Amino acid sequence: MNIDSIKNGIVIDHIAAGNGMRLYQLLGLDALSCSVAIIKNVPSRKMGKKDIIKIDSKIELDLDVIGYVDPGATINIIQDNLLVEKRTVPMPEQLTNVIRCKNPRCITSTEQDLDHIFKLTDKEHKIYRCIYCETKAN
Repeated sequence: MNIDSIKNGIVIDHIAAGNGMRLYQLLGLDALSCSVAIIKNVPSRKMGKKDIIKIDSKIELDLDVIGYVDPGATINIIQDNLLVEKRTVPMPEQLTNVIRCKNPRCITSTEQDLDHIFKLTDKEHKIYRCIYCETKAN
């Protein structure tokens, strides 16, 4: 398989195998008009297998989404076929409107304009809880 390099854009690399599609959906990459490539189960010496997302455009990414789905992922900024910046994204302490509370009795179920806010409560186990009802996120 051959996926062309990108001249100007973003490569999200070192995504744990199987998380690429989830990241694609949560970032809303399907709404982009540029080319987006999702490469799944790529052999990796460090990880065994990994996913990669290539975006053939410079866009603003929600780093909280990336940190929530896979805090080990790296973001590579490509400009004129050269890597100009490489960074990792830590787990965010708080998520706002990234995921929705699944508790039907939560105030966010009845108050439609209320933000869905989750706080990181257990960094080791990657557990986020709704700030209103304490329900654990999936």
